[in-house]
Amino acid sequence: MRSLTLLLALCLLSFGSPASAQSGSGSVTVYRCTDAAGKVSLGSLPCAAGQAQVVREMQRPQAPPPQAPAPPPAPPRQAAPVVVENTVYLAPPRPMYECITPDGKRYASDDGRGNPRWVPLWTLGYPALRPSAVPGRNIGNPDAEMHLHRRDVNWPVATGGGTWVRDDCAMLPPREACARLRDRRSDIRTRFFNAQEKERDVLRNEERGINARLDNDCGGR
Repeated sequence: MRSLTLLLALCLLSFGSPASAQSGSGSVTVYRCTDAAGKVSLGSLPCAAGQAQVVREMQRPQAPPPQAPAPPPAPPRQAAPVVVENTVYLAPPRPMYECITPDGKRYASDDGRGNPRWVPLWTLGYPALRPSAVPGRNIGNPDAEMHLHRRDVNWPVATGGGTWVRDDCAMLPPREACARLRDRRSDIRTRFFNAQEKERDVLRNEERGINARLDNDCGGR
């Protein structure tokens, strides 16, 4: 136990000794000498003549390597923002038509069916016949039967009747249709200030419909 204590003390005192310098910076050379009387001594120098010598290489105590600085604490993890996706489905654009009356007036139609009007058949090219007295009867007789001559006539014929026809219509380009909608909305807003309350309700509903159609068909107002 005493020899071990002396050995440790020698190691601590030999950091700057020449032997330690020769042995290198990482180890210490220790000489264990035993004389003729059996006395053991430790030193950093070789033993004297006549003494038994044991050389030992001991690792010099080293300071622990410097520790790397601890990394900074990670910032608290924030929850990912909730992304709400709204899907908007647009209806196909509604076509708009321009119709023309026989006298040249123009108006807009959403279904392409012009306004109906009643016209006599003869205006459509059907032949017109008037009733006449049957030959051989007294023309002056008020009870004489009236008949139509069927000779040399292409039937059907116009005998005072008529039929319904519609104005001709043509579809407008999308850009022109959007311009017509905006013009109509401007007219509604102009009329709104001078309109009665009942008429204002009708104008409000029509403007809401136009605004919805502009948003869907024309990409905004």
